[in-house]
Amino acid sequence: MANTPSAKKAARKIARQTATNKNRRSRVRTYLRKVEEAIASGDQTAANDALKSAQPEIMRAASKGVMHANTASRKVSRLNARIKALSA
Repeated sequence: MANTPSAKKAARKIARQTATNKNRRSRVRTYLRKVEEAIASGDQTAANDALKSAQPEIMRAASKGVMHANTASRKVSRLNARIKALSA
């Protein structure tokens, strides 16, 4: 348990940051799930729209440090490839 005032403040700060990061991660997962559902339904336009709304959220999470930038780019790239494959 934190004893010094600075350690107590750091613990409060970490708790706030953890809650914020958890919220951001949850939002990203929700957007990803919507894209996955659109791909599963086979509707390319719906999947494209879902990806367009999900991409900024994924990149925002990467810029805030919730996920690594390469991970975010990889997810977007793979989703894009799967959407393109729907038309083939």
